[in-house]
Order: sequence, then C-alpha cells, then structure tokens
Amino acid sequence: MPFEIVRNDITNMCVDAIVNSANPRPVVGLGTDSSIHEKAGPELLAARQKIGPIPMGQAAITPAFRLHAKYVIHAVGPVWDGGSYGEEKLLRSCYDQSLKLALEHGCKSIAFPLIATNNYGFPKDKALQIAVAAFSEFLLEHEMLIYLVVFDRSAYRLSEKLFHSIASYIDDHYVQSWEETTYGVEKESRRYSTRRRRDRDLFRKNSVCEDAAPCAPMAMPIEAKPKPASLTDLLSQADAGFTETLLKLIDKTGKKDSEIYKKANLSKQHFSKIRNNPDYKPTKQTAIALALALELDLEQTKDLIGRAGYALSNSSKFDLIIRYFIEQKNYNVVEINIALYEFDQSLLGT
Repeated sequence: MPFEIVRNDITNMCVDAIVNSANPRPVVGLGTDSSIHEKAGPELLAARQKIGPIPMGQAAITPAFRLHAKYVIHAVGPVWDGGSYGEEKLLRSCYDQSLKLALEHGCKSIAFPLIATNNYGFPKDKALQIAVAAFSEFLLEHEMLIYLVVFDRSAYRLSEKLFHSIASYIDDHYVQSWEETTYGVEKESRRYSTRRRRDRDLFRKNSVCEDAAPCAPMAMPIEAKPKPASLTDLLSQADAGFTETLLKLIDKTGKKDSEIYKKANLSKQHFSKIRNNPDYKPTKQTAIALALALELDLEQTKDLIGRAGYALSNSSKFDLIIRYFIEQKNYNVVEINIALYEFDQSLLGT
C-alpha cells in the first residue's frame, strides 16, 4: 500500500528516510526534532551543522546514523501567523522538497510527521490537507511507500466541518437502516396479511352462485414444472468476474494501468496479481479502492464490488464513509483513508 497512516514513534520507523520537522538554525529544537536527534546520536547534529541554516519551506538531507533509516531529511516548516504570510505554500514546499530529495537518493520508503503542527502552531486540519495533496500528487507519478506517522489520535484531525459531515451522514443512515430492520419487515408483513384477507374475501364472494348454493370449483390447468437448470447451464450463464470487468472498465477510460493502481493506493506488484489472474479474489478494501480510482458512481461501484462478492450496507460505518465520498464525488483515496482512520476503520488498498 503506497500510502499508510501508522501510530508510532517516528524514531522507531524502519524506512529509507525519516523526515524531521527541523529548526531553521543548526540546533536541536523541541518535539520531533529533539526525539530524532536523541535517537540518532550526536553525529546527526554535527552533520546538520555542516549544512548550516535552512530557509523556511526548504529541506536538506543527512545520514540517519543510529536511526533505523538511511537518511534524515530536515524540513523547515513555517511558523503559523494567521495564514496571511504564505504559510500554506511554504508548508507544501516542505513536503515537495522532502519527497524530491528522497527520490534523488533512491529511497523506496519515507516516514513523515505532520510538519509544523506542534511548536510552530500550524493548524492540524490545514496541515493534514496539505500533506494529503502533496502525497496524492507525488504517488500519481512515482513509486514510493509513504508513511504518515502519528504518535496518538490527537496529533492530527480532519477538518471539523468534514468530520461532522461524515459523522452526521453515518448517524442519519444508521437510523434509516435501524428503522428498516426494526419496522420494515413487520410493516410489509402486515400489509401482506391485509391484502391476503381482502383477496380471500373477494374470491369467496365471486364463488357464490345466484341461488346461494356453492358453485363447483373451477378446474385449474396444471402447469408443467420447469426442468431444473443443470450446474453446467448455470455456470455458462454466469456474469463476468471481477478481474474481467475491471480490465474492461480500465480500457473504457483509455487510461494506463499505472494511473489506476496508483490512484487506488495499490502497488504495481499487487495490481499485476489482479491482472494476471482472472479468478483473483480481492479484499473488499482493494475492490472499493479500484472503483474509486475509476471514479465510478454508487451503482457502478456496487456492481463492480458485487462481482467479487461484496456489498455496501447501511449498517457498516466503513461502507457509509465510502458512500459519503462517492456521493460527494470525492475519489481521492489518500483523503478517504484519512477519514477511515479517523473513524477507526480499515484503510483502502489493503
């Protein structure tokens, strides 16, 4: 899975590059900066001092020394001052420059904190949106495992507006699902019983002759029972499977496989398994991720994942979050994974 959110101490990550939310001067700062220097040892500060000051919005790379990584990328985020001084642009530059350095040094994996959100006061919801945008655009063009490392749930947050919109959507549809489950069958059963009594009374009325004597029952034609279909017949009538349907949909878009599997947060190796196996059974998260990458509407999504044996239910938070984003025409799998993580759900692309 090219993008993943993990709850961990970033100094424990085993990756090619760890990004440090660094001080612009070659000194050890607070928070993430302090933790990384402590774990890496004094050699890291010496390497950082050789670089000298780093301008805000820029990044520099050093060896990682005692960390479980090859490199530390020192990214200097902006201090939040109300948002009128180019802070968002500078923060985006931190992510872009860090990813560029990792690419230039042959890194296959990289771990990011949420840069500039602690001591520098950058609002966490805005910082998260900037990180998501940077990761999404980068992964459309390049192959790399990107980890967003959070120490605890309070370390980041969706925008309050988006969080409450999703929560309200879940609540509304949970209520609807509960009412249908609790009352729907019972109401339908009452309607059916009433209709049966009405039909029975009508039949009795029409079955009485003018002299009030019962009429002879009408002879009903005996219909021949249809011959049961053989297993071979049933199998020959089966719909196209998941892989066949998926590949036809990709061909219909005119896009390359790589465009689809990258948007779906899948690796090249994972997608190759799907393409080369007509009977491949994806996980539900993979099937939905591919539907999102194809930007299918709700009914098309249900059809595609149904060919893998899955459905969307109003009694599942995961399913409702997926429905919410499809109805909003938001197909960004990285952003959707952030929302799924916020609600303690499995991530897409697994």
